[in-house]
Amino acid sequence: MEKRKYTTVSIPTTLYNRIKKIIEGTGFTSVSSFVTYVLREIAATYEEEEAEPFSEEEKNEIIEKLKKLGYL
Repeated sequence: MEKRKYTTVSIPTTLYNRIKKIIEGTGFTSVSSFVTYVLREIAATYEEEEAEPFSEEEKNEIIEKLKKLGYL
């Protein structure tokens, strides 16, 4: 059996704390497990689609939001 490899993804502390509250009382044992689950679901949704996952307009909106947040 192949051992899984992991990497680190940084998220804002405020988002981490919000997620931590969301998962209280659920089956998720950590913020990482919840985030992994959500990202797998999103990735699966886009992999099922044959078209590009984002329109040009959506890409531009995402870029603008990232710029406003200081990531770009």
